[in-house]
Amino acid sequence: MPNKRPKTRAGLRMKFWILLAVLMSGLFVVYDLWLVWREHSQDPVILAAAARYGVEPALVKAVVWRESRFNPRARGKAGEIGLMQVGELAAREWADTERIQFFVHSQLFDPAKNTLAGTWYLRKLLDRYAGTDNPVPYALADYNAGRANVLKWAQGPAATNSTLFIEQIGFPSTKQYVKAVIARFEHYKPIFPPPNTQGAR
Repeated sequence: MPNKRPKTRAGLRMKFWILLAVLMSGLFVVYDLWLVWREHSQDPVILAAAARYGVEPALVKAVVWRESRFNPRARGKAGEIGLMQVGELAAREWADTERIQFFVHSQLFDPAKNTLAGTWYLRKLLDRYAGTDNPVPYALADYNAGRANVLKWAQGPAATNSTLFIEQIGFPSTKQYVKAVIARFEHYKPIFPPPNTQGAR
């Protein structure tokens, strides 16, 4: 009789830890499913903006991934907002170009408007460096650090050779940003259909 209580307590402890392990496993599964859902939750607006401005949707999605991790309410340290972390100056330039009346920056918390503005700006940057062997690294560096810095780094052969340009990037954070977005761009490419290169600009 005296030995039954310890065995019962040991059994209860074992059941508790088994139940806890099952619950934790379930939580991890739910969290993983939520991450998958979140990563694809903005695909419709990304595809629409990419088609509108003739940018590869995989590139737009890679920028969204890096800028906000698909959080439409994200805020940056310098006032950038939304999925693509669009600043007020770029946002107003987009709104003026598209003749949007009564525009205010906070409207870009809307995912559709944000991806339109951000993709329009990305298209502008890709066109700016169209004379290079690959405008993507230049455009991404400009998106992250601004044109003045890109012009400083794009000296000599690096002015048109994108591989050399990446090595010339003077800010470690920007170099990491460019490499991370390009890697994610390649990761997303198989997911999307070929881009519509005739998209309106």
